[in-house]
Amino acid sequence: MNIVLLALIVYFAILTQAISGSGLALVSMPLLVQMMEPVAAGALVALMAVTTQLVMLFRYGRAVTFRGLWPLIGGSLIGIPLGVLALSQLDERIILTALGILLVVYSLYSLFAPRLPEIHNPVWGTAFGFASGLLHGAYNTGGPPYVIWGMCRRWGTAEFKGNLQVLLMVNSVSVVIAHLVAGHYDVAVLQNYLIALPLIALGVLTGFWLDRSINEVWFRRIVLVLLLIIGLRMLLG
Repeated sequence: MNIVLLALIVYFAILTQAISGSGLALVSMPLLVQMMEPVAAGALVALMAVTTQLVMLFRYGRAVTFRGLWPLIGGSLIGIPLGVLALSQLDERIILTALGILLVVYSLYSLFAPRLPEIHNPVWGTAFGFASGLLHGAYNTGGPPYVIWGMCRRWGTAEFKGNLQVLLMVNSVSVVIAHLVAGHYDVAVLQNYLIALPLIALGVLTGFWLDRSINEVWFRRIVLVLLLIIGLRMLLG
């Protein structure tokens, strides 16, 4: 049963990432921490994320605008080690509560937020990158700050998805290295990753196929509502 649940979680998380450009960790982390230790879940999701982002870069790589991404990358590399350290030191209940709050706040904000102001100063990119790195190191959920930054920079759809994959992959590779150095990749995590690999391929292929016809706005809203429900359950449970 655990294998079936793992497969369903991985598939839906990858499908979300393939269609909307982000959301893999926001979908998978809250569910995986119900099945395994937070550190193991974080290490597994980091491997899944790198694999998925590499595949997506083949599709959206031409739309990437590297020039404006360096402040974000620099900020994230500062925040990631602090996030990984927090994950290994904090109590599990604190981690679940913090993750639940993140899901509720991000879901409500994304569902009801007005049009964001346009930002031109690259200094803000460093701040957004640091916030993303901190969240990514702790929970692999560094997407929200990047999504907000992309909206403030008025990225187009292809540019948005391509830039997100670059930024998130830098985060994910850094997190994988941090987990590797900390000795978090044991046999159980690697076995779960092997189980996840075919589901990653299936989720990406399905997402790319649906991307041609599915209403991305409505799909994103459905995912956000699901994340809101998961977050509330984590806070109340």
